[in-house]
Amino acid sequence: MPKRIAICPGSFDPITKGHLDIIRRAAGLFDEVVVLIMVNYTKAATAFTAEERVDMARRVTRGIPNVRVDFYAGLLADYAREAGACTLVKGLRAVTDFEYEFQMALTNKKLYPKLETLFLTTDIQHMYLSSSVVRQVASFGGDISEFVCPEVLQDIVARLAPGPPGPVRREPQT
Repeated sequence: MPKRIAICPGSFDPITKGHLDIIRRAAGLFDEVVVLIMVNYTKAATAFTAEERVDMARRVTRGIPNVRVDFYAGLLADYAREAGACTLVKGLRAVTDFEYEFQMALTNKKLYPKLETLFLTTDIQHMYLSSSVVRQVASFGGDISEFVCPEVLQDIVARLAPGPPGPVRREPQT
């Protein structure tokens, strides 16, 4: 029987405990899981370089034997075909995620008909969590230790934490 390979694609800017939950669960379902760091062309910039995101993903998945991390800047369907993957695994937090992910699943299926998409609902403790939330909280000096793995916490804080506080500007009361 051929090896069942799944891909967990995303920008992972940065990788969160919510991402890791989906990756671990996918690893229990497939022979091999590729955490595929990708370029999100709808975002103007990323907080971390591709190399940094790959490194962080490798550190947090180190203890999961059937997971490997890779980077790709092309079409996901092309990567899946070349890797011999049968499934894309995507985490869903809310109905709003589904609308976008459903459109992407149909597009990938059209580009590579053998590719299925499996949606895993996010664990309730991570429903609010996203890379954007982590970046925002960290950029204001908030505690993100509950949102990200200890292996990458200091990297994220070092990159995103604000400098010394400046004067507080308040809008005039009208």
